[in-house]
Amino acid sequence: MGLGTLGGGIATTRWLVKHGAKVTVTDSRSGEKLKDSVKKLGSVAKRVKFILGEHREVDFKKNDVIVVNPAVPHESKYLAIARKHKRVLVNDARLFFDTVENPIVAVTGTRGKTTTTNWLAHFLKKKYPRAVAAGNSSDVALLALTDKLKNKKNPAVVELSSWQLELLPGAKHAPDVAVITNIYPDHLNRYESIVDYALAKANIFKDQKKDQKLILNADNVWTKFFLKQKPYSEVLLFSKKTLNGKRNGIFLKNGAVYFRSDGELEKVVSERIIREFSFRGEHNLENLLAALLASHLLGIDWAVLARKIRTLPDVLYREQVIIRRKNLTVVNDSAGTSPDATIAAIKRFAPQGNTVLITGGTDKNLDFSDLAKTIKKYLRPSEIYFLDGSATKKMIGALKRIGYFGKKSPQIYEDLTEILAFVKAAVNSKRRTMIVFSPGAASFEKFKNEFDRGKKFNLYSKQILGKR
Repeated sequence: MGLGTLGGGIATTRWLVKHGAKVTVTDSRSGEKLKDSVKKLGSVAKRVKFILGEHREVDFKKNDVIVVNPAVPHESKYLAIARKHKRVLVNDARLFFDTVENPIVAVTGTRGKTTTTNWLAHFLKKKYPRAVAAGNSSDVALLALTDKLKNKKNPAVVELSSWQLELLPGAKHAPDVAVITNIYPDHLNRYESIVDYALAKANIFKDQKKDQKLILNADNVWTKFFLKQKPYSEVLLFSKKTLNGKRNGIFLKNGAVYFRSDGELEKVVSERIIREFSFRGEHNLENLLAALLASHLLGIDWAVLARKIRTLPDVLYREQVIIRRKNLTVVNDSAGTSPDATIAAIKRFAPQGNTVLITGGTDKNLDFSDLAKTIKKYLRPSEIYFLDGSATKKMIGALKRIGYFGKKSPQIYEDLTEILAFVKAAVNSKRRTMIVFSPGAASFEKFKNEFDRGKKFNLYSKQILGKR
């Protein structure tokens, strides 16, 4: 259900056909809108029955298994029909966990899950050269990864969204190591409350066994909520502060990283290495701690991990530096789709010097009051450019309520090329300037998704501001 245009439905369809399923693809979008997706299926399309431009009740009554695209809301009337007729509902994540026998480390959370997943893969490559990140925001689809896992000892590193986790309970295989980076308000246009959103995230550990591991953020207020769900697996914590009590986990103390296991305390990363890492920001320090702990649980020595911190990669569209010249740095944070992500970007980059923020997009029923306070603290009205959208209107409203603009008018534009042209004209080439694109919102009013938005920002920036 849901072929889509972003590649996930295509990968799932290919996988199902390859493994002998008789497949019907149904999508409410027309054949004309989906022609490129059908074309990408190649010869596989000949073995698929397509119902495009509508969903038919009969398809949800008679097909044995309904494979649901993550974008399909769980309250869809067609899914209700399938449940009523006792059809099996799965998604790509459920199929992955039903199929893969390899050790699996799975990462979810509101912020940092993609960075943590990619840094995990980076650390694991020392022992497992074929380790690769897959899932929610990766170019490698979950089901495409199953065919790459030839060696059963090689761990699978996967990022899972709350949507993918909705149908995970009951899978044959639970994550051997599960990580929840944090919880902040997000996707409240899909979930009735943040509690419902957090419960979807909690599915990552719901079926874990006693010998499996769950990693939680001791500094995040929602960790108490997860502990109240009484996970059966062993819980370890990560923290930027000293862990109290007898909790096992990893934490900062006097600028270095320590690991506590069953009462034994060990210094595992030096102050110097953490000091060198600090330019990436406080939020990335949390991601680092989570990735280090998960990697160690999968058998990587602390000394090896410490050495590999220096070579951690930038992650696509997550505070990614795309242009760096003598007096100009351009940062693409298109995957910053919540106010908390933009707050983190501002706190990281604004203290470094003259900063211009490009922000705004589509609303997800989120609150922008904290973002407004951060903008007021770090940026002048002349330093912020708004890309018009439903969330942008809420951002501007929150800023007006705290008197941010005074007698000035907000700078609102309809497209990125227009913004970048004005920014170029305003930037003093003799003064060190940082341009940060961090929307703090979804993208669907103007782009296919945040990755399409990020790709276009890269393209337009290099065209208008000049190449690296």
